[in-house]
Amino acid sequence: MARKENADTAANPGRLKQIALTYKMTRRADSKVGLVLAGVGIVTFGVFLAIGFWLGHPVYLGILGFILAFLAMAIVFGRRAERAAFGQMEGQPGAAAAVLENVGRGWTTTPAVAMNRSQDVVHRAVGKAGIVLVAEGNPNRVKSLLAAEKKKMARIVVDVPVHDIIVGDGEGQVPLKKVRTTMLKLPRVLAGPQVTAANDRLRAMGDLMSNMPLPKGPMPKGMRMPRGGKMR
Repeated sequence: MARKENADTAANPGRLKQIALTYKMTRRADSKVGLVLAGVGIVTFGVFLAIGFWLGHPVYLGILGFILAFLAMAIVFGRRAERAAFGQMEGQPGAAAAVLENVGRGWTTTPAVAMNRSQDVVHRAVGKAGIVLVAEGNPNRVKSLLAAEKKKMARIVVDVPVHDIIVGDGEGQVPLKKVRTTMLKLPRVLAGPQVTAANDRLRAMGDLMSNMPLPKGPMPKGMRMPRGGKMR
């Protein structure tokens, strides 16, 4: 019992520190986040407190208002923090890979299965919706990368649907912040064993980055493929 209490005590400072770091990061991109959160909290609490006085139960409604105000602030903070994070990642090579790593359970992500010297890159995710190729870079150049990757996979996986997403804000493209929701909306057509089989075959096929250490998150802008590496 004592060990559990000590573990909880040790974990709390870590959570608070993480929240503080997230707030600082969000504030750098969204200078009004503090005022917005304060406004949401005060308005929510004030409305419930006023209703409490009107009904003759200010204490009960005040407590409920405080709890709901905290919840509303947490929801608003989460959304603005997410928006700030996407804003900082957008336009950076490898940003889509960072998004794919957080799509959720049931998806296996392989970053940078295809890349050219201009840092146009294709990532692959496999789940019950099939295979999803996510490309980022110049729209005209990534189309050839996608076509080459599809042709290669056609020899390895059969009867597995393949979807492609080009990250961007242009026509026919998907904004970075909507990549996750777009993937989750795809119809689930494969069973668990089929997903495993597709992953095994694709893994045996290999990929561009299988022998290279890849840092988590967006790739540095100056990163280049080694001269000896095979380019697609």
